[in-house]
Amino acid sequence: MKLQPIDTSVTLKDHIYERMRGAILDMDLYAEDADLRLDERSLADQLGVSRTPLREVLIRLEQEGLLVVKPRRGIFVQRKTLTEILEMIVAWAALESMAARLAAEAATDDEVASLREMAAKHSLTKSGAEIAEYSDDNIRFHQRILDISHCKLLGVMAEGLFVHMHAVRRRAMGEEDRVSKSVVDHMGIIEALEARDGALAADRVRDHSMRLHDHVRQFWRAAEQTDISKGEAR
Repeated sequence: MKLQPIDTSVTLKDHIYERMRGAILDMDLYAEDADLRLDERSLADQLGVSRTPLREVLIRLEQEGLLVVKPRRGIFVQRKTLTEILEMIVAWAALESMAARLAAEAATDDEVASLREMAAKHSLTKSGAEIAEYSDDNIRFHQRILDISHCKLLGVMAEGLFVHMHAVRRRAMGEEDRVSKSVVDHMGIIEALEARDGALAADRVRDHSMRLHDHVRQFWRAAEQTDISKGEAR
């Protein structure tokens, strides 16, 4: 984990929290070689803060399910089990499919067009070096659907899943040509929204997420057996 020093002109604990959460988001949590252990002294040194406000932030992140403290072993970034990941994807599918249904009615033409602009950045074939960039844009695409639903509560509920969904999508994008498949799915979702067909948009968003679910269930089963999805944090 790499962090930048804190700007003390901003509320310190909130700033530490944003830096820490952002750093966790940038981690490839589900990579086989992911280093999940955190060193409190190193974190404080990198941020340029004392350990007292940092500890308060670590407690907050633990309460939010992003960190876990193991007695006599240390602090670890939390990583979900395979069962938890699959349930999380189902929950996201439910939230985003409803958002798509609402967006078909509530979103402006410009808001729907913004999705096409995002999708147009990426072709059907991607090199390995571009997968990380697509992964970031991919999660922005899905967040945008939540935004243009104009239902704030859906966004709030999805936020609790965001960090791990981002990490799961990041790993999955490098497997089984999922980038090309994702691009095709996104265009289908956009076409349904442009047609103002809420039922079709909801179905396509749900099916898109459930394809991720099926992929993870099939290809990550071995990961659970080898402790990849459980990680040191369990």
